[in-house]
Amino acid sequence: MQLFLESFWPIVWGGITGTIPLALASFAIGLVLALAVALMRLSKNRVVSGIARFYISVIRGTPLLVQLFVIFYGLPAVGLVIDPWPSAIIAFSLNVGGYAAEVIRAAILSVPKGQWEAAYTIGMSPATTLRRVILPQAARVSVPPLSNTFISLVKDTSLASLILVTELFRVAQQIAAFSQEFMLLYLEAALIYWLFCLALSGGQTRLEKRLDRYVAH
Repeated sequence: MQLFLESFWPIVWGGITGTIPLALASFAIGLVLALAVALMRLSKNRVVSGIARFYISVIRGTPLLVQLFVIFYGLPAVGLVIDPWPSAIIAFSLNVGGYAAEVIRAAILSVPKGQWEAAYTIGMSPATTLRRVILPQAARVSVPPLSNTFISLVKDTSLASLILVTELFRVAQQIAAFSQEFMLLYLEAALIYWLFCLALSGGQTRLEKRLDRYVAH
């Protein structure tokens, strides 16, 4: 019990200074990439749409761990060496982009076509219509699935420990290696991940309720 209490804050701090920043940075970059890929998927140009479809297929069809290892351990073979933190951010961002792209595409398609037509009748360009009319409505629809993606990403950041990124699970591993109490420390890490996810789920629920106020029923 003493080891559990003594290690609790260091592991939590590893989550605050490592896991959460890594997840936030990767998710933010991944969302920008996802929006671009979603718009490419919606393009009438077959080449552009095909490139986006291929990217999504590769990301969804290969394990995140393999993607991470290709970037960190594979790229040096062709002369491109990337430090652990940037490697993790690149891998997680690409992964988020592949999954979130389909969420955003579906959200955009869920907006009635009449919204586009109404915007065109008052002289809005397609780009302005997308930015001012379509995306705000699509954003509300996509909040639940994108929130779930972020919560999953927080848990997936534990894979970064395999390339020596200091985050929640890496701290737990270091303490476990020193104390030899592997079961206790790994269960403690699982508990802290669970607490983090509970907090994020609570924030997701409040955000959804807040957005729901502005929707007519």
